[in-house]
Amino acid sequence: MDRLSAVVGRSRPGAAVVSSRAIESPATDAAAALLAALVASGVRHFVVSPGSRSQALALAAAELERRGAVRLHVRIDERVAGFTALGIGRETGAPAAVVCTSGTAAANLLPAVLEAHHAGVSMLLLTADRPSELRGVGANQTTRQPGMFAPNVRFEVDLAAPEAIDADGGGVQSA
Repeated sequence: MDRLSAVVGRSRPGAAVVSSRAIESPATDAAAALLAALVASGVRHFVVSPGSRSQALALAAAELERRGAVRLHVRIDERVAGFTALGIGRETGAPAAVVCTSGTAAANLLPAVLEAHHAGVSMLLLTADRPSELRGVGANQTTRQPGMFAPNVRFEVDLAAPEAIDADGGGVQSA
């Protein structure tokens, strides 16, 4: 069993294994552990609007689809991705996770977030960003994402850039 399988497999009984090969990237390991935890919690649909910052999340979602654990929906435009996730949540009664990259990409999800909030439809937003030390200094494709969707979300967490995942799942938590 490779390192990632050991991490994901021990995080929860029956958790989806995201990769069958050793992965050395902390970002990829963290993405795999996070998405496996979401799958273990019942998430079955991921809507991905691809971008460079969200590559690790997109690759983990693609691997989960390859293994038959989830359905992956790729949408180039973030607004379309947000409304696709909203529609999936409305139709299935279960939240879909929407993945996008940094900068204004996350802001493009706001119309769907507002609609979901007012309709009482749950959805998960996985918005990638650059490291927090690059916020507020003029770095390209960086905006202050924490609080961007308030007061229209029930829960928000701003994760630090992953350094490494330890054997117990590296701090991936459920809410």
